[in-house]
Amino acid sequence: MHNREHLVRALWTLFEPIHAVTYFAPQAREHFAAVGFPRYWDGYFAGRAAPLGAVTAAPVTALFSGFAPALVERALPAAWSVASPERVLEARSLGASQTLRDLMPDELVVADAAAALTPIANAVDTTGRPLAAANRALPDEADPYRQLWQAAATLREHRGDGHVLALVAENIAGLSTIVLRSALDLDPVAMKRGRGWTEEQWGAEEERLRERGLLTADGALSLLGAAALNRAEDLTNRLALQPWSHLDETAVCDVARLLAPVAVACGAVFPFPNPIGMPQPWDPTADPRASAIPVALV
Repeated sequence: MHNREHLVRALWTLFEPIHAVTYFAPQAREHFAAVGFPRYWDGYFAGRAAPLGAVTAAPVTALFSGFAPALVERALPAAWSVASPERVLEARSLGASQTLRDLMPDELVVADAAAALTPIANAVDTTGRPLAAANRALPDEADPYRQLWQAAATLREHRGDGHVLALVAENIAGLSTIVLRSALDLDPVAMKRGRGWTEEQWGAEEERLRERGLLTADGALSLLGAAALNRAEDLTNRLALQPWSHLDETAVCDVARLLAPVAVACGAVFPFPNPIGMPQPWDPTADPRASAIPVALV
């Protein structure tokens, strides 16, 4: 992996936790419950999909990748009869910003991070990246906590859209990804339950992956499976380069140092390891070359 690609991968470990508070923090769940979504997955699917408008389950299943269609269908499109996308967007912004404010009460730190990240997020090329495009189209926020979270969300979805493209290129998108990662570093019981897959669906996918040589006979990740995951991760890193292409290595590290204290504070909200495979944040001051960040999944 080229150095620039590795730095961009390391940057992901800083904006991903800022974005991910919306999925883990109690403040976020409380704001979703306040608009009519006491069930976790209703808030998750409506909140993440709201920038797209009142979208139905099928495109969300395709765009999010890895969730059982039946799980998404329980939330969408019914959620929009409870709260409009506009109300859901406000709820997710309030929940995320309240979480960030509680975790990082020093507003100057957050304002500096937001000022650094916003122009990068606003400059993303969204061709072929619908979630990134929908998030980038949202107006900038005056409140630095809300703005930092929104910029992080745009960059996170930009990378996520690219990651789905990379998984599709390797023919391991959707349930295939979840089963392969569960053979590597995720809890298969939790992933099966959390992503809505039945035992029969999971077992059938394991059999297909064994037939392709991506899992061994006993269900372990094979060398071919590891190579496919690594190729997808490498392509994900390359597809994530564009927003940072105008910055030299020094400028990238400058942005990283502004984000790092907020990202570390956000680490209090979720466990490591966690069900979204998010690693520990990069420390750009102690490790400016990001040597502690793994270059690949396997």
